[in-house]
Amino acid sequence: MPMRVAKDDTVKVIAGDDKGKTGRVLKVYPDKNRVLVEGINFVKRHTRQRSRVQPGGIVEKEAPINASNVMVVCPRCGEVTVPKRSRLAEGRPVRICAKCNEIVGKT
Repeated sequence: MPMRVAKDDTVKVIAGDDKGKTGRVLKVYPDKNRVLVEGINFVKRHTRQRSRVQPGGIVEKEAPINASNVMVVCPRCGEVTVPKRSRLAEGRPVRICAKCNEIVGKT
């Protein structure tokens, strides 16, 4: 089953510690069913000093979360939705909002 979330979509977290927060999808991992969302699910990474210029320490960065824990936010109506798949008149497939029928994502 294809993922309903794509890169650069605005999504809202519906489960977990960051429930209710919104962010932009930075990367999609379809084989693992996970997405990396900007500003969501920060983890602390202990890094070793690589050189005098790049010091070691504790770095906070985003970690991927399960794609089932996010829903796409429609850019027109602003509500969370499960995008439907449809085809334009020229035959190109697109994702549309189930509530307002606006195209979601890249065109």
